[in-house]
Amino acid sequence: MRVLGIESSCDETAAAVYDRSVGLLSNVVSSQVAVHEVYGGVVPELASREHLKSVVPVVEKALSDASCGYADIDGIAVTAGPGLIGSLLVGLCFAKSLSFSWGRPVYGADHLESHIFAAFLENQVEFPYIALLVSGGHTSLFRVQGWNDVRQLGGTLDDAAGEAFDKAAKMMGLGYPGGVVIDRLAGSGDPRRYSFPRARLAAGSADFSFSGLKTALRTFLVSNEGGSARMEDIAASFQEAIADVLVTKAIEAARRENIGRLVLSGGVSANSRLRALAVSLGAAAGVDVSLPSKALCTDNAAMVALLGERRMSEGIFSGPELNAYAASRFSRG
Repeated sequence: MRVLGIESSCDETAAAVYDRSVGLLSNVVSSQVAVHEVYGGVVPELASREHLKSVVPVVEKALSDASCGYADIDGIAVTAGPGLIGSLLVGLCFAKSLSFSWGRPVYGADHLESHIFAAFLENQVEFPYIALLVSGGHTSLFRVQGWNDVRQLGGTLDDAAGEAFDKAAKMMGLGYPGGVVIDRLAGSGDPRRYSFPRARLAAGSADFSFSGLKTALRTFLVSNEGGSARMEDIAASFQEAIADVLVTKAIEAARRENIGRLVLSGGVSANSRLRALAVSLGAAAGVDVSLPSKALCTDNAAMVALLGERRMSEGIFSGPELNAYAASRFSRG
């Protein structure tokens, strides 16, 4: 099938066209960073309004880049959740309208599953594998047995890693988006200069916790030592604490599940230190690590079109009752 994918779960309006026999034909993303930067984070109502402005031109460009008209599209995949309800509804209602107008089937893709399988856009990953999904709203570990067999092993008990990066950057006065700024600043810093805490939790746990790390950073920043510290060293040390926990727990999960493959996904997996540490520690542990290109780590519609193509090729479609949902549908175990 040739599938049009639409993504609007948070603050990127995206559309893509994917055909299994040809590959990815187009991938268009319209970012809202400039809109939300002044507020230090995503404002849901503003995000919804920006999606309303962007969804038509973004979809038109994706079709144009793919040299496609509606007659060339066999199905439409759209992110149904989880995410910001207002943002999701813009993409979802538009996709359902196209489905009705064009007479094409629609599939409501899960945002997390789309990230989990994004690596297949560039490589054929062998099942099973462990997926570490790290983003602004989610930090989870999954056992991926197949296209229709995904089991969550653990998740964050409080803040997601991306949220911790953004809040840390705000405390440090670095601006938004925090993860990108900290990654860039950390390149000139010493990751061993300061020792921030790592929440390991109980032995064998696949869960994460970053609230204590944030508290430690705030305490440090108001201390005498923090007041005179180089921001580059603070950023590098803070980033190291997050990357260390993420990679260590992911490799531990791979060992417990007796799986030798680890796939990183989600926006935070574009972080340069996280990627380097995953490769080095993975090699030392005998775990093969797959890293999607950075453009496919952040929210995009290519991964939505890919998942939709697989599902609809199997005869799995969504009906007119398809609706948006805010929270993850995965549960531990």
